[in-house]
Amino acid sequence: MARPPGTLLLLLLRLLLQLAAAGRPCGPARLSRDTVLGRLGANITLTCQDEVSTNATVLWQVEDQGAAGGWRRQLAEGNTLLLRRLRYEDSGHYSCSVGSHLLRSLRLLVAEPPETPQVFCYRRSHDKDVLCEWPQQEKPSPGTRAVLWVKRRFMAENATEQRCRYFSKARKFVCRVKVPPGTDDTRHLVVSTCVSNSAGGSAGKDKIITLSSVPVKPDPPVNVTVEALEKAPQRLQVNWSYPSSWDPRFYWLRFQVRYRPEPAQTFMEVDQVTTTWLDIRDAWRGTRHVVQVRAKDEFGHGAWSEWSQEAVGTPWTDPWDLTSEMEPFSSQVPMEDGTYGVTLIPRLFEEDDTDSAGGSVMESSTHPVASPYAFLVTGASLLLGIALFVAIMVQADMVDKRAGDDQARGRGTAYAGSPTPPPTRTQ
Repeated sequence: MARPPGTLLLLLLRLLLQLAAAGRPCGPARLSRDTVLGRLGANITLTCQDEVSTNATVLWQVEDQGAAGGWRRQLAEGNTLLLRRLRYEDSGHYSCSVGSHLLRSLRLLVAEPPETPQVFCYRRSHDKDVLCEWPQQEKPSPGTRAVLWVKRRFMAENATEQRCRYFSKARKFVCRVKVPPGTDDTRHLVVSTCVSNSAGGSAGKDKIITLSSVPVKPDPPVNVTVEALEKAPQRLQVNWSYPSSWDPRFYWLRFQVRYRPEPAQTFMEVDQVTTTWLDIRDAWRGTRHVVQVRAKDEFGHGAWSEWSQEAVGTPWTDPWDLTSEMEPFSSQVPMEDGTYGVTLIPRLFEEDDTDSAGGSVMESSTHPVASPYAFLVTGASLLLGIALFVAIMVQADMVDKRAGDDQARGRGTAYAGSPTPPPTRTQ
């Protein structure tokens, strides 16, 4: 049975509306006729005119972007201008002239095609809006524009457009998803992204999401502090706070803490922390430690937050204790098999364990060494003891010898034999 022509037209119109709503242009921005595009790091040659009189002197100038009033800086003479290893700072307005007669003015734009977005969508908490973001390997060219579109799947409607913001420190684009009114948590949404500039455009792969399935990724913990505990040379007290975007009255967070002594690169981690503080009991004596904290939903749903900003602290040191000047000691040092075990001070055995997993043994140039005064005091005490011992032994030997001589005089015949009689005196 054939369908009425009106029904077919309605289906065709609906299909066209869906295609129009789903498709979004993602190409390079249009350039004017007097604009020349150059690639970052490449060489480019600017030409003034096809034919120039041999007697004419062509002078190239560029408008200084930082100067007020359109001040121009002279570059070189000749019909062509060669620019090597282009930088973003080379973008600007260039002109060539003969005397006061302007021959040509053009705009040079240095740009790189944008990277393809790899989009990840999440919520900062259970009651917050959906955010979509993607990282950048390199800093985007000036003038790069990122856009996100959202529409309900299988619906003949226009997509809502949202501009995205680039965060230079985190090196990523972030967009806030505007959910169409009346959308329930199980409705499928189509999320499309596009990044474009004068050098090109790149569209990310469409993502199909629902509000109920978007993972939760909290913001990092804030106000992280590291404090020493008095008379505890191997302990550090770490404290932090919930991020302002998370309300602990409804859901809690669990935390992960990582720390390392400087300048070691391998972190030691503590999982399943449900409080907003941690007592580190195996810190290295007299060594500054770097500590970071991240958070996750208490039930383990979603993803870990980014690591917090680094906080540093040094364990308490007794100024009168000579042992505090000895090498740092940790009861948990990464072993070759990736585990942590009890380890003595490496320098006591003249070992260099930098080839072990993680390379966490601290460098000798940065370790506090044993005080030379301790060795001087110990050596002097030892020498004094030896001298006293030798003096006592010599004195005892002399006393014994004198006693033997006295006994020999009292018992002359028994000890030394008959003496020779003295000569007789004559009258």
